[in-house]
Order: sequence, then C-alpha cells, then structure tokens
Amino acid sequence: MAMIPFDDRDGALWMDGRMIPWRDAQVHVLTHGLHYASAVFEGERVYGGHIFECEAHSRRLRRSAEILGFEIPYSAAEIDQAKRQVVAAHGLDDGYVRPVAWRGSEMMGVAARATRIHLAIAAWVWPSYFPPEARARGVRMTMAPWRRPSPECAPVESKAAGLYMICTMSKHAAEEQGCDDALMLDYRGFLAEATGANLFLAIDGKLHTPRPDCFLDGLTRQTVIRLARERQIEVVERHIGPAELKTASEVFLTGSAAELTPVGQIDDLTFTPGRMSQLLYADYMALVRRQPSLVPTKEPALA
Repeated sequence: MAMIPFDDRDGALWMDGRMIPWRDAQVHVLTHGLHYASAVFEGERVYGGHIFECEAHSRRLRRSAEILGFEIPYSAAEIDQAKRQVVAAHGLDDGYVRPVAWRGSEMMGVAARATRIHLAIAAWVWPSYFPPEARARGVRMTMAPWRRPSPECAPVESKAAGLYMICTMSKHAAEEQGCDDALMLDYRGFLAEATGANLFLAIDGKLHTPRPDCFLDGLTRQTVIRLARERQIEVVERHIGPAELKTASEVFLTGSAAELTPVGQIDDLTFTPGRMSQLLYADYMALVRRQPSLVPTKEPALA
C-alpha cells in the first residue's frame, strides 16, 4: 500500500481561525517551532463522529502551551468548536484529530516572546496505531536506549513536541530490531512508558502502573484507571523496577492512538493477552462508542 504524504492530501483543515485547503497549510522554514521545538500538540480519537474527551484535550493543549511560556489565542471552547468543524468537513466517522500550536517566524533565536502563536487542526482516517496482527498477539517491545528526563530538566507535564525526539529515536531503534515499540525507563531507572503510550501491568490480580511524575499522565490512562476501579480492580500507582516485569501476568499500553493494546513480548519476557486486558478493552471501547459493555458491569476483582 502506497504511503500518502501528509502535505499532499485532499480536503481541508483549520488554521488560525479559518478552514483552508489542506495543501495551503504552509509555514516558513524559519518558524521558531521548527528550530527550537516551541510547539505543543494533542492526539485525539473520533468514534462515531464524536471526539472522545474533546474538552479535556483542548484544556490540556492550552495548559501545555502555558507551561512552555506562551498562550494559545483561542479558548478551549473555541478549539472544541474548530475540531468539530474539521471532523464534520471530512465526514469522519472514525478517525484521528491533531491540533498543534507553535511559535511563528517573527523572531529567530532562543528568546522569541514577540512571535505570533499559530494553531492548526487536522483530521484523518487512522484505524489503528499498531498493525492489527500485532494487537492480536500482543506487541513486541524492547528496552529503549533513551530515558524520560527529570522534571528539573524538561517540562514533563506538557505535551511538547521536543519531548518526543527521544521517543522517535527509541522507536526507530526498536523497529530496527524487528519490534513494534520501545519501553522507556525514567531518569531514576524505573519503568516509565512506551514511546507514545502509558504502561500497565497485571500483578496478582491488581493493576499496577508507573507514577506519572516525569512523563505525561495520559487521558486514556486516566480513563482506564477509572474503568478498572469501577470493576473493583485495585489500581496501584507507584515506582516500578524493570525486574518486576517478570512478575506480571499481563502487560498492556494505553493512549489515544494506541487505545488499549496488549504487550506480547519485552525482550526475552513473554506475556499472553489475558482476562484483565480483554475486560478493560471491552469496557473502553463500549465507553468511547457510547454503547453498553458486552461484559457484566458487576464483576468481582480478578484473581
């Protein structure tokens, strides 16, 4: 299947307050966001024509910009409206929405307070982040060569473009080894996350997840935690050492793009997608599609 480049597509997107033809969405090569990573973004899923957690994503986008020291010149409600306009323009039933805000080209240098802040929103069909066969068997992972930085070294609470550089490098390294993704440690050596998704481990009937004190506390992560607690599954947020992977019966990833994806292998360790991941996946998909779950809502915690 031929790859369709993202700069040469039909349709329209929203940019700086108006809908424009897709191919007309251009920025200058001396844009500050390109040179100094002064950009923030969101990734959002569309299910049945509705953007899941639309308002929460818009609020986080604005907060991410504030952390980087600039203000997006649109309210969260205005961003919500623009996103829905883009989805409607494309007639998307299921898809993906990408808002991105960045500093413009008025100044070139580390300091750039006088730059104009731009906002663009695009949407497209994107069925699955991982190949369907990888999701079915559980994705293959290896340990990443890069670690998530300390909060004293990077704005870790922002969904900032620059923080994903080491994610790209780590995922490329994993793909070169025939894996689907990489598992990143944090600066202390604890388990952190995948390159674009949060991490969960089923251990002795409980759901364990790394404490998000140096990486993004994903909205899908928060949703899955809530769903697990509704199932009376105990959720433990804590620092988890890499050696504890071998005590897990199941491992899975969560994210707007990844949704809930089981892990089948991390280096020499193998895992079987099991009851907990299946249960929470069913609940998650029922929630995002606004349908009743196919499994009973009252079920005891998993043993």
